[in-house]
Amino acid sequence: MSETLLKVVVRKRENHTDGVMALELASLNGEALPAFEAGAHVDVHLGDDLIRQYSLCSDPADTSAYRLGILKDPNSRGGSVAAHLNLQEGSELTIGIPRNHFPLEKSAKRSILIGGGIGITPMIAMAYSLKAEGKAFELHYCSRSPETSGFLDELASCSFSNHVDLHFDSEDQRLDLEAVLKDADADTHLYVCGPNGFMDWVISTAKNLGMADSNVHKEFFNVEVETGGASFEVVAEQSGVTVQVGENESIADALKAAGVKVKVSCEQGTCGTCLCDVIEGTPEHRDVYLTEEEKEDNDQITLCCSRSLSPRLVLDI
Repeated sequence: MSETLLKVVVRKRENHTDGVMALELASLNGEALPAFEAGAHVDVHLGDDLIRQYSLCSDPADTSAYRLGILKDPNSRGGSVAAHLNLQEGSELTIGIPRNHFPLEKSAKRSILIGGGIGITPMIAMAYSLKAEGKAFELHYCSRSPETSGFLDELASCSFSNHVDLHFDSEDQRLDLEAVLKDADADTHLYVCGPNGFMDWVISTAKNLGMADSNVHKEFFNVEVETGGASFEVVAEQSGVTVQVGENESIADALKAAGVKVKVSCEQGTCGTCLCDVIEGTPEHRDVYLTEEEKEDNDQITLCCSRSLSPRLVLDI
């Protein structure tokens, strides 16, 4: 579970609204950063054991800096508040190399990008890539109002501005999702990121209109995690450690208390950082990272939130 880390500096900070800021992160020596593909995110280290994932929203063709958009969430578990408070121009910090669990489908002939609120960030990088590749696409940005929305100036002046449609609740410009999806065929792929309710609406509408699950791509950034359940035993085979996971304890916490090194980031089953192979036993999947097909295989588990349906789990850790 080791990870390559990068030391970067905040080259630029823009406060788009009271709650949305954009950061440009550059290497300390001015060299190019590792390349990334649209849909990728980085782990941002904000303090001891405080790691959060933020999507890259810059043009993948430009590796002179990484750009992030961060919403100051009133329900923050500490990450976004720490970022807004501490990350100023000139601040040095540590990030992980880009990882991509939300890639573009290369074979798609048409792509529909839908971002709700701060969920617009991965869509911007996707739009830059699709524009450069000459692919057919449209980008829909849904938000409460212009006053609460980041990146509006960039979307109005960028190379793909004619592909962008804005939908503000305050101006009664809500997205007519059925009209957008009605002509989607087998070569059309849908990408969505945003608040849970918004995501559920887009995904269920696409399903009801007959879009194949394989053509609907989604990235959650905040979910309500089910907690608690019956106690069970976990054997960490590589470490030679056996623990009892309590009724209100996560597998990750139980293993860490026993001295097993477990890398945890989102703590909500969205990022896959704590994903571990299952050798024996049946997981109770509570994450949104694994696909339904992957969950049915029962050979992997997210240690931060998932539990066990069997009295004993043997894990490859």
